[in-house]
Amino acid sequence: MQIRPAATRDAEAICAIYNWEVEATAATFDLIPRSLADQLAWLEDHAGAYPALVAVAEAGEDFPAGQVLGFASLSPYRDRPGYATTVENSVYVDRAARGRGIAKALLRALIDQAAAQGFHSIIARITGENGTSVTLHESVGFTLVGIEREVGRKHGRWLDVIELQLLLD
Repeated sequence: MQIRPAATRDAEAICAIYNWEVEATAATFDLIPRSLADQLAWLEDHAGAYPALVAVAEAGEDFPAGQVLGFASLSPYRDRPGYATTVENSVYVDRAARGRGIAKALLRALIDQAAAQGFHSIIARITGENGTSVTLHESVGFTLVGIEREVGRKHGRWLDVIELQLLLD
């Protein structure tokens, strides 16, 4: 597997991975799937200080060479200037490629990118029912900082958000 910056050629694959999560899970609080135009705009927003990365299959793996297996990104944490050195992260892996260490590799690469960009803190906001993501983040050094009770609603259920943090320096 190779991890590299996301490019416009990855938009359809990223969109498919993300839209499955939108429609089938509570991993994101988005309720409406993204269009290809939305995904291209998202990629443009993640081409600078807030990068998006993709994990792609290489020859000899269980997937076709070049197939996007997952993606990760950094986003601004809040819009006020005092929060400028804190970012929020996201990691999504194609459901057919899970259990292969892709999410951890993407998250480690994203942490390296955040440090290289000079960020001080990364926040992970994870749906309360997504214990796998909490465990992933804890495995690379994130620690629990709080739980927001019933702050989201999706699929007819109230959902908590678990907040974890990693300090980079």
